[in-house]
Amino acid sequence: MDSMDRSILRCLSEDSRQSATKISRTVHLSVAAVIERIRKLERKGIIRRYTIVADQHKIGNEVVALMEVSLEHPQYYDEFTKVMNTHPDVVACDYLTGDYDFMLKIQTRSSETLEQLHRVIKSVPGVSGTKTYFVLKEIKSGLTALSEA
Repeated sequence: MDSMDRSILRCLSEDSRQSATKISRTVHLSVAAVIERIRKLERKGIIRRYTIVADQHKIGNEVVALMEVSLEHPQYYDEFTKVMNTHPDVVACDYLTGDYDFMLKIQTRSSETLEQLHRVIKSVPGVSGTKTYFVLKEIKSGLTALSEA
């Protein structure tokens, strides 16, 4: 992947629906070359999917929270991740080093639905502890970090 691929990815990360023509003007490459590079990035699995970023408040999710979760033992990893992958309010689940094993990003309708999810998480076999933070305001949200390296 070269700097041109990174430039194309940066354009797509800002707006995945923009045309190859618009991208070609931004990166100073022919439309055909942009299309071919995008197809190559898709084939290599660098571009895994195209998605949207919805305004959570406008779709009824008034609560955003981060939750740290500890497991008693790594043997519970598969069961825990299976439950997290199937719950629609868990929008991100990262495996960590440090005092906690996972960091969850949760987007849900209310504190009541967060409490219900908390009960689900605490009932997953092997969960030994949680710590929850309410997000007051999102300052920056980026789906892809694209360094110049």
